[in-house]
Amino acid sequence: MASNSSSSPIKTVVVLVQENRSFDHMLGWMKSLNPEINGVTGSESNPVSTSDPNSNQVNFSDKSVYVEPDPGHSIQDIYEQIFGQPWSQASAAKKLPPTMQGFAQNAARQEISKTSTITMTETVMNGFRPDLVPVYKELVKEFAVCDRWFASVPASTQPNRLYVHSATSHGLTSNDTNKLIGGLPQKTIFDSLDENGFSFGIYYQLPPATLFYRSLRKLKYIDKFLPFDLFRKHCKEGKLPNYVVLEQRFFELLSIPGNDDHPSHDVSEGQKFVKEVYEALRGSPQWNEILFVIIYDEHGGFYDHVPTPVEGVPSPDAIVGPPPFMFQFDRLGVRVPAIIVSPWIQAGTEKLPDPVKLREVGAHEKAKLSEFQEELVQMAATLNGDHKRSIYPDKLTENMSVSDAVKYVEDAFKTFLNECEKAKQSGVDGSEIVDCADGCNTPPSSKHFFDKVLSCITCNR
Repeated sequence: MASNSSSSPIKTVVVLVQENRSFDHMLGWMKSLNPEINGVTGSESNPVSTSDPNSNQVNFSDKSVYVEPDPGHSIQDIYEQIFGQPWSQASAAKKLPPTMQGFAQNAARQEISKTSTITMTETVMNGFRPDLVPVYKELVKEFAVCDRWFASVPASTQPNRLYVHSATSHGLTSNDTNKLIGGLPQKTIFDSLDENGFSFGIYYQLPPATLFYRSLRKLKYIDKFLPFDLFRKHCKEGKLPNYVVLEQRFFELLSIPGNDDHPSHDVSEGQKFVKEVYEALRGSPQWNEILFVIIYDEHGGFYDHVPTPVEGVPSPDAIVGPPPFMFQFDRLGVRVPAIIVSPWIQAGTEKLPDPVKLREVGAHEKAKLSEFQEELVQMAATLNGDHKRSIYPDKLTENMSVSDAVKYVEDAFKTFLNECEKAKQSGVDGSEIVDCADGCNTPPSSKHFFDKVLSCITCNR
């Protein structure tokens, strides 16, 4: 619950960061509802080849429904999408203007699954009609759309997710497994809130990705991780903290679909999630003090027509990214969807429409893990102590399916929480981080338990 008074009417900020979609892909066609939105008209296009002046053009259209392929969104893919030519040191030295003309060309070289019925080029050069994302359609009509919100880094998921709560990726320009699983060391907004007497809570549906911040693994923050069912309860009771982070389901099972909007997850599940959150907030006695921010971490390789800023972008900490790119964090990524919801924007609507399922088949729960999912599993292994085993990190995930991964990360997180609770009860300092690799599963009744807990502590490692 809010603890500090302020002259601002906003006492609680709720943040939801969805996955891997561009502004034009999700909200571009909302321009038909509000001409002031910098969306699409149907005149936008990309050449198949930027080096051929007579190249065929691919027009941007509104045919997105269920999107299975996962387009390229590495730092080199994004360079080509923005500047129209593949990355090279020579090309980067030219300081090219951001033409946003390389999406189709880059997509044409991407691998696509055998089950996909459309090409990767068609995938990236299409967006959703407003009726297919009905929750966003209503929120766009009722509240505020930010059509100049760009991803923090022209790179993949993790660098951008790290920026959200710490204003830096600490030099990451890719999903660097070794750094991620050990936890990134930078100061976060959670640390600043704690230092200044404000409250926060991270409501999770599966083990939370915010644990990629090392400081959040400290004992003093463990009670800040709350099952999502408590979010509904806290809304109803008016007990939401000052800063709320909502963690979605990054894995997908037949019984519980993924709702993070990452391809190949059905965006209708993401729409249901946003609807559920909005209506819980709308019904809370805290509603008049709430700001709800819905954004996406990065564009996921999908087309956007607005040139990304390449000048006047300050580096947050002067850290330079690794070779060969040596990125200086002096330009932004591609534009992403951003919707701001609050009674202080407009009166709002009581109830949102029900999304319609867009995918005809069930979840691929026996599918191979995505890179992000592998990193979540490997991070979970650092929580339960498996990072000291010989199978870590790559062999741990080598033959793991999505359903296997869900069970593994849930069990690992449960082990970590249990051992943290035991450590707290034993008087271990809140600034410490429990490392379960050295026998932390000893029951609390053991006369050697306290000694074993102490041996399991690593501080700022």
